[in-house]
Amino acid sequence: MSNRVAFVTGSSRGIGRAIALTLCREGYQIIVASPEIENNELVAGEIRASGGEAMTLDLDVGSQESIKEGFGQVLAAKGRVDVLVNNAGITRDGLAMRMKPADWDLVLKINLHGAFFATQQALPGMVKNRWGRIVNISSVVGQAGSPGQANYAASKAGLIGMTKALAQEVGSRGITVNAVAPGYIDTDMTKGLPEELKQKMLATVPLGRMGLPQDIANAVKFLVSEDASYITGHVLAVNGGMYM
Repeated sequence: MSNRVAFVTGSSRGIGRAIALTLCREGYQIIVASPEIENNELVAGEIRASGGEAMTLDLDVGSQESIKEGFGQVLAAKGRVDVLVNNAGITRDGLAMRMKPADWDLVLKINLHGAFFATQQALPGMVKNRWGRIVNISSVVGQAGSPGQANYAASKAGLIGMTKALAQEVGSRGITVNAVAPGYIDTDMTKGLPEELKQKMLATVPLGRMGLPQDIANAVKFLVSEDASYITGHVLAVNGGMYM
């Protein structure tokens, strides 16, 4: 497996970083891709220190041009992308009545459009090699909704629909397309929430704890493995039971 290449968007920190480090331990060469250049280098350094191979990419998934250019660089350097994890995501929360059009557009652009255009770049090589794994990181919010997050919920629900359509499109080529829907995970995105809200969210989790980035990385590791070769179009909820 050592020649296989895994491209992880938004891998400079949080869930993306955990996924990158976990897949590197499985023998994948990792493409650490995000616009946070210094953090990319830190994660790549961790991968190399553990004996893995990494390449960093200054990637803005909000830009089709950046995505195209980035994949061009990776294919020139590595010759292939076997696994794509569409993890990059942002929030711009606000009540629907007052949501700025720019906040709607940006969240959809990065969370949904970015994942689609990255997938479009990854597919030709996967089709040619008759093997590929695409994992889209959705969210419990895309399944259950959340007040003040119409843009985020729409983007994450969109990923689920896209996952199912693509799974049907490329299954005959030996490519699986699945989604992971994280629940309440301990990341920079949730750290900033008011304590009261954190406690309220925690009360909805039967397992009684926040998830860790590693919990999501473990799910991705399974879905890209040979053990999951007969699973496609699936949404794997990793949420401690907060939504069933």
